[in-house]
Amino acid sequence: MSATDKDLILELARKYHRDEQAQREFVPGETPILPSGAVFDEDDRAALVEAALLMRIAAGPASATFERRFAELLGRRKAHLTNSGSSANLLALTALTQKETGKRRLRRGDEVVTVAAGFPTTVNPIVQNGLVPVMVDVSLRTYNTTADLVAEAIGPRTRGIMIAHALGNPFPAAEIRQLADAHDLHFVEDNCDAVGSLYAGRPTGSFGDLATASFYPAHHLTMGEGGCVVTDRVALAKIVESLRDWGRDCWCEPAASDTCKKRFGHQLGNLPYGYDHKYTFSRVGYNLKSTDLQAALGLAQLDKLPEFGAARRRNWQRLRDGLDGARGLLLPEPTPGSDPSWFGFVLTVADDASFSRAEIVDHLEARRIGTRMLFSGNLARQPAYQDVEFRVVGDLRNSDTITERTFWIGVYPGITNEMIDYVVTTIRDFTAARR
Repeated sequence: MSATDKDLILELARKYHRDEQAQREFVPGETPILPSGAVFDEDDRAALVEAALLMRIAAGPASATFERRFAELLGRRKAHLTNSGSSANLLALTALTQKETGKRRLRRGDEVVTVAAGFPTTVNPIVQNGLVPVMVDVSLRTYNTTADLVAEAIGPRTRGIMIAHALGNPFPAAEIRQLADAHDLHFVEDNCDAVGSLYAGRPTGSFGDLATASFYPAHHLTMGEGGCVVTDRVALAKIVESLRDWGRDCWCEPAASDTCKKRFGHQLGNLPYGYDHKYTFSRVGYNLKSTDLQAALGLAQLDKLPEFGAARRRNWQRLRDGLDGARGLLLPEPTPGSDPSWFGFVLTVADDASFSRAEIVDHLEARRIGTRMLFSGNLARQPAYQDVEFRVVGDLRNSDTITERTFWIGVYPGITNEMIDYVVTTIRDFTAARR
């Protein structure tokens, strides 16, 4: 294909996008207001089409560039793309169970402190590795745990901490980092919902021994599917890469050979000397890689992360101001010392409210305002965990409240001021009518 042909196709893709995305009128009560979603422009569409024209169906130059830029964004040394944020969490924690981590290696039966109220794939890697989750409660309004609650949960078998930032609102990551250091604990920071957020002036995702991100369409930037593991520790990065790439010992990029200059010069395990390094496996791994198609879209999205974050903050604040004083609702608050790039706007029905969560959610959904639960609520009450070994510290009272009375609505960049104002009016009319 000539450069002229490619340029023509890309221009047609841009034109298609402009025609397809022509501004549509917002009709209150008819136009859906989604709780989350991806926002694309013609650059995104052109980037994806260009990668397809080049048939970049595996990881390649776009993936390497994204990894470098994303690591730089968070001030980390290494980043590895994965096929999802959930896979990133699995890789991050599994890396800490490998023999290269020495005496601090996580072993079956060790405990990892986590939060009861959140998304399952923050906790699932603990279970999948034969470790024991220690569940702590969160605070209402911030929906994050505290350093004091985590400290209370540390026992003689505790070896790690793995916590997610709640809906873009940072947990006290600096204090948790200090706590981990003081007790010689591994710290995995699940940053899937909070890319672009700040705590103590630093990006979330920069505090953990390893940190993760998700690029699912609901998140701050998207590749369709995708995730990432970041770390400053080169040894851990090598483990993550191996686990992600089938568990192989070789570190050649796709389609490359003999990067180590001794492809047929190794002797590992019980294999014969000279067994092909490309097919030597040093750990039990997975295939959790992403593709250049995803990375090309991610690179185009990455340039827009600041404006996406600004829109999320603006929409959250407009909702917060508009709903201030609404009867029967607890409004969210940022964690002190943080600057969240919000994932959603959380509302909890007060215990003395004259209406239930089901009633207000039904009211909003009937008017095309999308709602979501705060993910799992209290994970200890979910059916998947009834036969799982875990330890609970405290009474999880607020996690139970979240299970029974909490929901969230959208602030993603596709939501306009007109939509926000309609949401505010709808909620205030509902609460005012139920005195």
